[in-house]
Amino acid sequence: MNWLEGFDGAVTDDAPLAKHTSFRLGGPAAWMVSPRNETALSDLIHRARTANIEMKILGRGANVLVSDAGFDGVVVRLDADTFTASRFEAGAEGEASAVVAGGGVDLYTLAGECARRGLAGLEALAGIPATLGGAVRMNAGGKYGDIAGVVESVTVVDSEGNLKVQPRNDCAFGYRRSNLEGSFATSVRLQLQPEDPARTLERFHSIWEEKKASQPFSHKSAGCIFKNPEGTSAGALIDQAGLKGTSCGAAVVSEKHANFIVTSTDTTSDDVLALIDTIKDTVKRRFDIELETEIDVWTPVGAGVGRTL
Repeated sequence: MNWLEGFDGAVTDDAPLAKHTSFRLGGPAAWMVSPRNETALSDLIHRARTANIEMKILGRGANVLVSDAGFDGVVVRLDADTFTASRFEAGAEGEASAVVAGGGVDLYTLAGECARRGLAGLEALAGIPATLGGAVRMNAGGKYGDIAGVVESVTVVDSEGNLKVQPRNDCAFGYRRSNLEGSFATSVRLQLQPEDPARTLERFHSIWEEKKASQPFSHKSAGCIFKNPEGTSAGALIDQAGLKGTSCGAAVVSEKHANFIVTSTDTTSDDVLALIDTIKDTVKRRFDIELETEIDVWTPVGAGVGRTL
């Protein structure tokens, strides 16, 4: 019997992943599914655990590198209406307003809408390609702040299929991390401060334009490849090591921002992995600093535990 028989949601077998990732690389997933609601998601988790099938969640597809061989597990997308709706709750005069949004909501769209409504706090994330759930799980952010600063609570379905609400202080937020890995963030409650809409919208556009000017938005990439080591910038280290423009196969270190790897139609995932190794080895030799990757590398379950970067 098919382990997904009777599942409440959309199912695609042998689903191509490249078109769903910003690198536009990688092989297919054995299954791609879109549960209709949290109950269906919980059921899916129980089914996968019983069948001993590995699960991954895929949002906007940034920050992900899929193996050329694909992923022989199930990939979950929270793109049903239940997970892509938002509602705005006005606070009392002078008090914070709440925004409750599904984990599958596009972060850029939500940040722009909040700015237009004069709700301050999320505009600092303008230009970060992510779903809201993905942004919260990795505590996405930049020099103007991270998303943990505006999170009130996160509703999750955990790795055992249990639905629960985690207050911000229970999420163990840190630099590009939380304790939500392995869980599915189905909705997030944000607390934003009321402000003049003209000011919040101006700040949103200013941060977005700054990112466009400094990052290779016209090329295919997955965002920053490496986390910033404490006290310094990964991009600066890679630049100082003379690695801008360095290539492995058809993967190239961006000339515009050294912490980005850009790809073309001829690039393979193995090209990107080889270039990551080259960058890490060079920076280690030059500065005695171990760079840690920010992207998530998906390898076939049958290949073992996968590549540790």
